[in-house]
Amino acid sequence: MTDSRLPAAYLRPGSSSFTDFLAEQAPDLLPARRGLPQGSAAELAPHATTIVAATFEGGVVMAGDRRATMGNVIAQRDIQKVFPADEFSAVGIAGTAGLAVEMVRLFQTELEHYEKIEGTTLSMDGKANRLSALIRANLGMAMQGLAVVPLFAGYDLEAAQGRIFSYDVTGGRYEETAFHSVGSGSMFARGALKKLYRDDLDAERCVEVVVQALYDAADDDSATGGPDLTRRIFPVVQVITENGGVRLADASVAEIADWVIAGRMERPDGPAAELTGGASA
Repeated sequence: MTDSRLPAAYLRPGSSSFTDFLAEQAPDLLPARRGLPQGSAAELAPHATTIVAATFEGGVVMAGDRRATMGNVIAQRDIQKVFPADEFSAVGIAGTAGLAVEMVRLFQTELEHYEKIEGTTLSMDGKANRLSALIRANLGMAMQGLAVVPLFAGYDLEAAQGRIFSYDVTGGRYEETAFHSVGSGSMFARGALKKLYRDDLDAERCVEVVVQALYDAADDDSATGGPDLTRRIFPVVQVITENGGVRLADASVAEIADWVIAGRMERPDGPAAELTGGASA
């Protein structure tokens, strides 16, 4: 008769980090511990692209397009790139899609494990640091072309404001002010955000701004997918406030996307930024 009890290691008090526990008990289950042959594997897996985030008075919005590419081929048209990390934060993925989704799931488990062990949620800075460690552990695969560079955002209950963090492939963590974007279309999305962002945005207007930014990214970057009117595929939008995070219903995002597209029929390059001050002509 076999003993069905859990091993002693699973029952004794230990680290509040699930990743550290997994590294000790079953290191082969960590994504970064899997060996790959030498050479670049970048063209072997689908890649996720543009993610944008912007803060507003009372929270933060994160949105991502739905296209995944593999070289010059569209690998998937409706991939999800924005995920809730916990009740008050979200993470958007750019880079190798399979590894990125696996990293997000590990990050979600990490935050849940900490809350169960410590009896409280991790601070916003603590969450950002934990994600940084997961990215750093993936450096070996990043060197072989399988990089994961997420964008992290959430509502800081202590500071009572939305915050955004970006990363590099080595796990370097950088806090961003007001807005940021990552992925192949990030340059074009960031240009749109610079033009449209205002300090006094409310949640609704902030959502409109990030959808406009994603449209501009898709307009100039072939790897970023714009609103698909035929299949009714629209960006994933997560809004996070002091009351927690919520994913906007597809119908609500579709309504905003339809409004954006209607505006582009009259002005293809998008709305013009208001100019204030300066010398009169």
